[in-house]
Amino acid sequence: MQTNFSPDYIKTACAVFKNIKKAKRPLNTQLAAFLSLLNAYVPGSYLLESQCLDFLKSKDPSHEDLSLEDRMKPFSDLIITFQQDMRSERKVCMVHPMIAQCCTEIMAEAGVTRSDTARNFLTCFCRDDVPPCLHGFIKDMLTKRETKIVENPIDGTEKEEQEKFSRLILDITKEGNRQSALVLERASNTFVKNPFFPQALARFYYIVLKDYNLAEMWAKRAKDRDPQNSFVADTLGQVHKNHLKSKESPAKPREILQLATKAIEAFKEEEQLAENELDTDMKEDGKTKVSHIFNTRGQFGYLQVCNLVYDLLVSQNETWRRVLTKNVSMGSVLELLGDNKLFRFNDLINSLRDEVEEKCDFFDTYLTYSESVIKKDDASYVAKETSECYKKYVGDSAPKHKEKSDETIQKLKQKLAATSAGVLSCLDRQYPVSELQKIATWWKEICVSQDSTRHALANYILSNIMLINKNETPSCSDYHNAFRQKMPLSRRDAPELHMLALLICWPTDEDKCVSNLSELITKLQRSYEHEYKTLFRSRYLRPLFFIGKGRGLSRNVHRWILETLWTKDVLRNSTTNWRNENIFKDPLVQERLLKVEGVVRNYRLYATFGGMEIELDVIQRDSLWKSGQVSFYLGFTISGPVAFSIQTTTTTEGPSEKFDLGALGGKDSSNWIVLEPEVKRVDEVKTYSLQSEAGRYECRVSALRWACKEEVSIRYQFCSWEENIRKPVCMDYIPAGPLLDITVTEGTVEDMYLPHWIDYDSTMSDMFAVLHVDTCGDFVEQVSEVTSSHVKLRQPIFHHDPGVMIRQKLGIPVKLYHDALIFKQTKKEFLTLHVYLVPPDENKQEKVKKNEDSYGSVLIPKPGPKKSLQIQDNFFLTTDVDTSEISPTGLKLRYERRDYFEVFIRNAESDFRLKLESKQKKYIQEDAVWICTIRKGDYQNSSTDLEQAPDKHFVVRHRIALIKRVSATNDILDKLLDKELITHENYDAVRALSTTQDQMREILRFVNSAGTRGKDALYEILKGMRSMRPLILELEKSEKGSKT
Repeated sequence: MQTNFSPDYIKTACAVFKNIKKAKRPLNTQLAAFLSLLNAYVPGSYLLESQCLDFLKSKDPSHEDLSLEDRMKPFSDLIITFQQDMRSERKVCMVHPMIAQCCTEIMAEAGVTRSDTARNFLTCFCRDDVPPCLHGFIKDMLTKRETKIVENPIDGTEKEEQEKFSRLILDITKEGNRQSALVLERASNTFVKNPFFPQALARFYYIVLKDYNLAEMWAKRAKDRDPQNSFVADTLGQVHKNHLKSKESPAKPREILQLATKAIEAFKEEEQLAENELDTDMKEDGKTKVSHIFNTRGQFGYLQVCNLVYDLLVSQNETWRRVLTKNVSMGSVLELLGDNKLFRFNDLINSLRDEVEEKCDFFDTYLTYSESVIKKDDASYVAKETSECYKKYVGDSAPKHKEKSDETIQKLKQKLAATSAGVLSCLDRQYPVSELQKIATWWKEICVSQDSTRHALANYILSNIMLINKNETPSCSDYHNAFRQKMPLSRRDAPELHMLALLICWPTDEDKCVSNLSELITKLQRSYEHEYKTLFRSRYLRPLFFIGKGRGLSRNVHRWILETLWTKDVLRNSTTNWRNENIFKDPLVQERLLKVEGVVRNYRLYATFGGMEIELDVIQRDSLWKSGQVSFYLGFTISGPVAFSIQTTTTTEGPSEKFDLGALGGKDSSNWIVLEPEVKRVDEVKTYSLQSEAGRYECRVSALRWACKEEVSIRYQFCSWEENIRKPVCMDYIPAGPLLDITVTEGTVEDMYLPHWIDYDSTMSDMFAVLHVDTCGDFVEQVSEVTSSHVKLRQPIFHHDPGVMIRQKLGIPVKLYHDALIFKQTKKEFLTLHVYLVPPDENKQEKVKKNEDSYGSVLIPKPGPKKSLQIQDNFFLTTDVDTSEISPTGLKLRYERRDYFEVFIRNAESDFRLKLESKQKKYIQEDAVWICTIRKGDYQNSSTDLEQAPDKHFVVRHRIALIKRVSATNDILDKLLDKELITHENYDAVRALSTTQDQMREILRFVNSAGTRGKDALYEILKGMRSMRPLILELEKSEKGSKT
């Protein structure tokens, strides 16, 4: 097919449309117009051939035997019919969107306008049941707003900005504004359940036509169609806000407040809906679509309305300034305001200042600690609007009837520094040193007062850090002891306090590492999850500080200092992309920061201090593809320490250095945002669901990655290789990654990256393939791009289950990474362990665990081998206990087998080691494949009383049911930690386990070791959890039934 379309070629090809007449057009001409319009504005769209034939036959049934190609003459050469697979219907479209665009333009010149074509298309093709695909195409054609790049004329920076309407609506507007409204109205009345057409129509009425009454009507209609969608609800608030904005001064105060009331009510309802969307209970009703983005438009719209109210009222009468800042009550100045009937707005007026302060504090926190992962969000605009509104309503003095001690807080509010986020933003706001000194002094005044809190002390210390970053001497000297006296912090303290504790306690080369550093990090992470995690989901956490080369407070380098060094411009607003880490290539930035030593092991990063290791989060997870010694810069976000710019110093393991990781791996790769999936279980099947905006993402559970240019929703399940790998198409292949049943439920995925477990080098590229399991026939797809951890599929279509395989070639060894699963047999008299070597295949591991569960076994979680294991090699397991018996003596490693070593030790009473060796290295201790220590507590505290005897405790009698059916393990762990039944170390160890079944096994092991008190506590916790009540009642009822 022609691909390089020159303008001349396109005009010649489309010349057949020049003779079209506006009136009495044949059906084939109308259909050609419909296809042109659809393909011009929605590339990749199509109509079903059956729809086209039905349309052509509707008024001319005499030629039923003619094909679509014959019926469409003389336009047949511009139209193609295709079929994607044998199961799908035949589809019809124009040969190319450029052809479709030219045809549409020629017809418009001939009088066949886009608006006429669009309305006729909706009438002819959307009468009855509309196929979902066509519904989606029409929605995109009429409502999808394209993004354009806009350059800032002042500093030359670029940002993304959405058009106000879809490309088709913008083009139809050139015919006349009313025509666009008619098209959207036709769509709204045709698709009576779709909220987006009336929403777009409402926007058109208030933005273009300035008809606020009709805009309100259609906005309400959109809201009625999707009453729980906060983004749809936003339109009604925008209508009222723009109506208020259109009022010319002097408008009557009563009229201003009437409109403001309607706008505020709409935005507050939107805010409530947005909060409901954060409620995890809504995910379980099967109907509500829960947005993965926290919608802040309601709160921002509220502040914009307050800005308008203040400007409109104060411009008419200065008395309003004192009323709105709550320095005088409205009732006391009604005569000065000139209208006694204004008192009916008294409740509204009284609420404004407090609400403004609350919402502005929220945005200060939101924008200081996080940023959007997409360019189109203009954080500087939001920050400017909110700070202006805050300053107006805070005014020059505290509200009437406030205590005198609040005067200091009032001064801090005027400087936007009354919160931790406000203090941390002082450098971003480019405050001079004199202002920073005032802020530090005011916080000191608060700290010395009798009712001072540890939060005030934290803000005092943070304000001094701001001064130090401006090369000023702090007023705070004994900060370390003062803050330590406020410790230990609880998990209920604010994340800012926990972050400051880490900044103060974090060791440098000369410092001794505090023993509870891991506990401090855990507390910060738990506090962040409680306070901010749902608000910041799908947002990037901005680094706040970095560890520098100084000591004490002076080693904490604020983000703004590095951005200034990087941009070479103190006055320029920050546009630094911390995710690509380019800033750390600057020698001036490097000079300010301290290099931290660490090690990468099992795709995790650990900072090393003497003999201590602390696990850290990283910005670029692809930096962890190679094990070994590393160095990096250490930053702190509001959720904890994060490593930046990881550099390898000494390599010990990993893929060949010759392999070019390209877009996926290596230091220059872009960041993958790791998402936690929502998990739903039906019987024994778990379904994982994820949502994302445009960007590059990775699922934490499966390591599945995808890249998309729009919002997408993905659902997947783990499938079994056992039956599929025996099929003829899989001959000579072995599984190299999980087999996944993937469904893209919304949006389009540009690239999908399937994980693999192979220890890869570049000589193996042609050995990889992807199996697609399909009811109409399985097929194998060769892959063109392989990295150390993934294979890439471009523009995948998932009508089948894909999984990565690797061909076994003579002379080329295949090595897989494996996990070690160790089970203690609880019904044996003496210690008996089953040790499995299993690839990280979720489905395969679940089968092993389920089989062992049926024998009453207990999992002993231990790290697996760090090194890859070669398939078909013989491996030997030994212990350092002379009396141990191991059977078999050796195992040949095969993927398709679930063989295991049985370890038997009579009268075990102490710790011992397991050591795995390959045949070639059996007698070389240094080259052991895997060494693992089994501690006495690992096997002596395991549950051994699984019989359903009446004298056994409830949680013991129903151990298997609890393991299988309890999923809220995080809540249980929190409650056990509060009751001091588990330690922080136990808490972290259980959380690190990948499945809720493994987590529940460990929880039961811990409560059993705590005796009756532990089991009673777990029983009461389960009874007190609303989600667990049906299970507990069912188990209790089953016991009563068995007794009768």
